[in-house]
Amino acid sequence: MSAADFIEVTPGALSPEACAAIVARLRGSGDLQPGQVGGGIYPELKRSRDLSINDRADWADVVQQLNVAVYGGLMAYLRKYPQVLIAPLMLQQPGADGQLRRLVAEDFAGMDDAHLGSLLQTCLRPGAINLQWYTGGEGGYPYWHCELFPRDGSAETLHRHLLWTIYLNDGFDAGETEFLFQHRRIAPRTGDLLIAPTAFTHTHRGNMPLHGDKFIATSWILFQRAETLYGG
Repeated sequence: MSAADFIEVTPGALSPEACAAIVARLRGSGDLQPGQVGGGIYPELKRSRDLSINDRADWADVVQQLNVAVYGGLMAYLRKYPQVLIAPLMLQQPGADGQLRRLVAEDFAGMDDAHLGSLLQTCLRPGAINLQWYTGGEGGYPYWHCELFPRDGSAETLHRHLLWTIYLNDGFDAGETEFLFQHRRIAPRTGDLLIAPTAFTHTHRGNMPLHGDKFIATSWILFQRAETLYGG
């Protein structure tokens, strides 16, 4: 049995029709901005045209559509790796006798979707979604990076637990999401959902697409903030 690399791909998480509609809307948008990294705009590190859609009423339907698609993949991820929740949070729930007991990985196998979904929503929250357009032969995110960094006074970026990407098209060459230490390249396929951890262990880059443009939707799954999880 090969060791887990914690990189999971859910084929067809979003339909080709839904992906094509998002791409068409993005192509027609007049609000695209140069892609940024954590420290600002550095085209030598990341060259793309981006649109952050969470605070835009005209994109609210797409935000909902993408979050629903990610939710299904995330539920499967948690069933495979329950440590996503129980390792950092040491969750407790009442047992049959009414006394609190600490959850262990084996508890997740028999947990129904409603129960697991309740745990998920109690502990985690969706991040802001960014749509990205990488021009063939030019665009890419060649800098080896992870998704955690401390340059945020609110520490919001340190709450990122998992990353996700939905590939909105294919039909171009290269353009893989490449993970450094896992020696793994994920080839974009329309509608596929990628989920992986955010830390340096999953340092990655976005390779340049060739002979066609690449479109993705991407964001994070974050921990709820401490005041939500623990009160105060």
